[in-house]
Amino acid sequence: MCLATKTEYFLYELSKRCSNNLTITSRKDYESLPSSSCLFSVYSLFQSWQLLRLFFIFAYGLLFLVSGLIVNLIQINLYADAETLELLGKEHALVLSNHRGDIDWLVGWVMAQRSGCLGSTLAIMRKEAKYFPIIGWSMWFSEYIFLEKNWAKDEKILKAGFNQLKDFPTTFWLGLFVEGTRFNQKNLEAAKAYASLKGLPTPRNVLIPRTKVSLTVTFSSLQGFVSAVTHMRSFVPAIYDCTYTVDKKQTTPTLLRMFSGQSSEVNLQMRRYKMSQLPETADGIAQWCQDLFVAKV
Repeated sequence: MCLATKTEYFLYELSKRCSNNLTITSRKDYESLPSSSCLFSVYSLFQSWQLLRLFFIFAYGLLFLVSGLIVNLIQINLYADAETLELLGKEHALVLSNHRGDIDWLVGWVMAQRSGCLGSTLAIMRKEAKYFPIIGWSMWFSEYIFLEKNWAKDEKILKAGFNQLKDFPTTFWLGLFVEGTRFNQKNLEAAKAYASLKGLPTPRNVLIPRTKVSLTVTFSSLQGFVSAVTHMRSFVPAIYDCTYTVDKKQTTPTLLRMFSGQSSEVNLQMRRYKMSQLPETADGIAQWCQDLFVAKV
C-alpha cells in the first residue's frame, strides 16, 4: 500500500471514530462545527489531504509524460542470458549498478517499464533527492528509502524500509549504487589510490566499493548493500548486477540532452545472481560486492 493510500485510509478511519455518528452533508454543517471539534480538525486535515493528493496526481502525470517522452530518446542495448531475460519483472530483485552520470536512474526506469514493474521500482537514495521538483517528489510519494548519510540513523531507516517490503503485493526492484558516488575524474583518482593501497587492480571504468564494514558514524553504500542482503535474503531471490556503459563514439547522455530532444544510445549488461549463494557474514557479503566491481575495472 503506497503512502497516499495509507494516509487517506488513516484519515478516513480517524474521521469515523471522531465523528460520533455525525455526518457532514453540506457546507453549512461543516461551518456549524465548533473549532475545537475533533471532527472539525480531521475534516480540515482531510480537505488539505485532498488538495495534496490532487497536486501529486498532477506531479505524477507530468512525471510520466516527461518520462514517456524521454524513454523514446534512449536506445538501450541489453546484454543478458536467457534465464535472466525470462525472469525480468517476475521476481523481487535487488538491483546494483555503476553510477556513470545523471541519467542512470532513468535507464533503470526504462528497464523496469519494459519489464512491467515500473510502478513498484524503488531505490535507496540520499535524502536530498526527494526535494527535486516533480521527480524527487514522486520518489518520496512512492516510498523510496532516503538516507541521512549517518549510520546511526540510517541503520534504523534501512531496517524499517526492508521490513515494509516483506509483504509487498507486487514484484519490486530495489536499486542501489554501491560505488557510493558518481564516476568522475576526481572520484576515479581516489579509487585508484584506494586500489593501490589494497593491492587491487587499477580501476578505469568503475569505482571500487570500500570493504570496511563497521558501525561508524559515516554511512557507506556498501553498508547499505550488506544491510539489504542481510534483511531481504529470505524473501528476495535474486540480485541483478547491471553494468552501464557508453561507446566512445557516442556522446555521453545527460538530462540536458534528453530535454533538448537529442537521442542517446547506451549499453547495459545484466547478470543475475541467486541471493542464496551469497556469504552469510557481513564481511563476506562486502567482499563479494567488492570482487564484483574489481572484475569490471
